Amino acid sequence: MGGKMVVDTAMEFLVPSWWEVQVTLAAAVFMVVSYWFFTLDGDGCGCRDDRAFADGSAADGDAIDDKYKMGQFKGDPQTNSAYLIKVELLAAKNLIGANLNGTSDPYAIITCGSEKRFSSMVPGSRNPMWGEEFNFSVDELPVEIIVTIYDWDIIWKSAVLGAVTIPVADEGQTGAVWYTLDSPSGQVCLHIKTLKHQMNSPRGLKGYAGATTRRRTLDKQGPTVVHQKPGPLQTIFNLLPDEVVEHSYSCALERSFLYHGRMYVSAWHICFHSNVFSKQMKVIIPFGDIDEIRRSQHAFINPAITIILRMGAGGHGVPPLGNPDGRVRYKFASFWNRNHALRGLQRATKNYHDMLEAEKKEKEQSALRAHSSSIRGSRRQSKISEECVVKTEKFQPFIKEEVLSEIYNDTFPCMAEQFFKFLWDDGSSFLNEYRNIRKDSNLVIGQWHAADEYDGQVREITFRSLCNSPMCPPDTAMTEWQHVVLSADKKIVVFETVQQAHDVPFGSYFEIHGRWSLESNSESSCILNIKVGAHFKKWCVMQSKIRSGAINEYKKEVDIMLDVARSYIQSKTSTSEFETIAPSPLAVQENR
Repeated sequence: MGGKMVVDTAMEFLVPSWWEVQVTLAAAVFMVVSYWFFTLDGDGCGCRDDRAFADGSAADGDAIDDKYKMGQFKGDPQTNSAYLIKVELLAAKNLIGANLNGTSDPYAIITCGSEKRFSSMVPGSRNPMWGEEFNFSVDELPVEIIVTIYDWDIIWKSAVLGAVTIPVADEGQTGAVWYTLDSPSGQVCLHIKTLKHQMNSPRGLKGYAGATTRRRTLDKQGPTVVHQKPGPLQTIFNLLPDEVVEHSYSCALERSFLYHGRMYVSAWHICFHSNVFSKQMKVIIPFGDIDEIRRSQHAFINPAITIILRMGAGGHGVPPLGNPDGRVRYKFASFWNRNHALRGLQRATKNYHDMLEAEKKEKEQSALRAHSSSIRGSRRQSKISEECVVKTEKFQPFIKEEVLSEIYNDTFPCMAEQFFKFLWDDGSSFLNEYRNIRKDSNLVIGQWHAADEYDGQVREITFRSLCNSPMCPPDTAMTEWQHVVLSADKKIVVFETVQQAHDVPFGSYFEIHGRWSLESNSESSCILNIKVGAHFKKWCVMQSKIRSGAINEYKKEVDIMLDVARSYIQSKTSTSEFETIAPSPLAVQENR
């Protein structure tokens, strides 16, 4: 009897109850479902190859092409640097042991001029092997390459293990050379190769990641002033004023452990900032240096995103993780919604490359317009280089129709053809009088001439114009390209202009497009319709303010111009100058 009671008591404690079985099963199911949920891709298709820009399909309904390889966009197409310096960090040996166990966690910072690159960190080694490449663009030689080896510390500031300065005086390559560090012990092995490029080649550095950083200086148009409170990209990362945060995510950077912080995404960069144990960590990744964005895992169940940089890009701000193929990478984990963040990074990367393509087309169109409007671009003169002109079989539009909005529509007291002959013809002095009234200076007026790319006649004028905006300098250099077409019956004249301001903030980002349409409705009058708009070749933070300010300024200019035009035409008709004025180039072209 006593033995049976002992057995029953033992079974009661050793065999789980039905309630305990239910709890255990529920916990197991919860773990399975949680793992399945976190490893799903954005479409719920299950776990698969995590390359966001290699073999997978779109991650969301925006139809982002995942086969769209970021590697095809090789650097900044606008660079004019003369030399490319390729630094291969191969290895180091006999470094100082900075850790208590006699080893070090070395990484290198390679500096050339104002550009700085980070190598990956090799844990627990005094003889690290890297095999990583770093590209730098410079305008002239000689330059100095400074390689500094540091010991990574989880909390404290990294300690310097040694440095060496290598002068680069001319083209060529050094081969693999061991350089002695300025410390009691240690050497570093480098292979340096210097290449020369054409200064004016638009694709001079194609194929070299990191060869030029994003807008190392502002466009050569004077300082840009933005009356806007600086954001985190300016206060933390010291980026240009026109960069704004488009998305931000709470996440952690994987190093020895997870450094929690925040990721900021702009049109040009992916930035990360962390301040853990008072250790500041800043990562700035240009979109142009990204080769792949992969979905990955940290500690098996923590969803992560790995950003792999192209060969030669190097790390930016913090030592990256190494890769067997020589590329470096950054891994970010602990997102609130990893898949949502991944789609945002994909979309931002695609937008970046679309922006580059749009800017390339805009540059081609601007080069075409500027060349055709210059007298040097007429068919009677030498032809422009094939690289700068778009081959066409039909006439190109001179302005962007979609940006125009009407600002004036009224009757003007002269015929359309007379309006052109009095005000815009080669023999007219109207522009000189008008620019003098506006107190503009340095007016240079080109001659009307035919262009292969546009119907009618084109010309170019330049001047310096006063600025009324508090954001602008007192005056600015202006270039205006003009295009005019006269109908066969000479009753309709279409006059189009494109104005480019060179010295104002963001002047290279936009153009002012205008269209004057005149149609004769009697022997002494015509209907004058004026439309104007701001066409932005690049996005900028002040876009709406620039658009409204430019249109308002153009309206004021039109009011002054029409007042001067009425007085000018009245004075000319009173002296019967119209009867003796020379035939316009439009009339000559029509007679042909």
